[in-house]
Amino acid sequence: MKARFIKLLTWGMFLCLSLPGLALAAGGGKVENIVIVADTRKFTGWEAWWTNLYNESHLYFALLTMALIPTIGVLFGTFADFLMSFIGIDLKSREIADH
Repeated sequence: MKARFIKLLTWGMFLCLSLPGLALAAGGGKVENIVIVADTRKFTGWEAWWTNLYNESHLYFALLTMALIPTIGVLFGTFADFLMSFIGIDLKSREIADH
């Protein structure tokens, strides 16, 4: 019984993996490549620059995004730490309050 179930499962996986390929092969005709662009008509300033960077080079856009996200996180975290210490919340020393 177990061998029959494994054989059935194997054939089912084979069909699931092979049917999408058959469907794509049956399309016929010329296939056009998809072009991914951002609409820059309504943007000005840094937003227009950012969307143009995305349109011109996805690699530069990705590298700049990966550099900016941690930098902005550190800046916001430092500002939040300063703001909380300014209003009296001390996060530098930890004292456990036992009741």
